[in-house]
Amino acid sequence: MMLFVPVCLLLVVVLVVTIGKYWVDIATKYKEKAVLSEKLVELKEKEAALTVDVEKLQDPDYIGRYAREKFFYSKEGEILLKFPDE
Repeated sequence: MMLFVPVCLLLVVVLVVTIGKYWVDIATKYKEKAVLSEKLVELKEKEAALTVDVEKLQDPDYIGRYAREKFFYSKEGEILLKFPDE
């Protein structure tokens, strides 16, 4: 009987420590999941925007207009005027 009580107490302490460790691990994983879920939403929004850009870049008229606006290219007979930004 003198040996049974300390062994049981030791077993209970070991179980409590182990369960506590797993509890902390689970809580950490839930926090990490929440952060990753937010990041997933942001990345899906970015993917949708990039998909729209890819679709636009398939259109030759859009590419021509984009090149004229950004790189100051012109069509034949077209004159470019650049006004200062105020």
